[in-house]
Amino acid sequence: MTATDLTGARTPEAADVITGARERIDALDDRIIGLIQERMAVSAVIQEARIASGGRRVNLSREMDVLSHYREALGKPGTSLAMTLLELCRGKI
Repeated sequence: MTATDLTGARTPEAADVITGARERIDALDDRIIGLIQERMAVSAVIQEARIASGGRRVNLSREMDVLSHYREALGKPGTSLAMTLLELCRGKI
């Protein structure tokens, strides 16, 4: 199977561009996953401190701020992304 077959490109030059860009995307995805894992760990610290002080695990006003921030930065799909991040970080409510 050739690079053009793997990329869907019609020329070897385009296949090279696509292959390089895909490698960059894979590296970015690895960084994003690492940042999400870091966010999850920081969120756990916050939840533990809040619960230890007698508070609730989730602060809904803070979550609304996060949703708004992502929506403003990324549009409507940002809200879905933020909801997924919040669920990963605090679990389903």
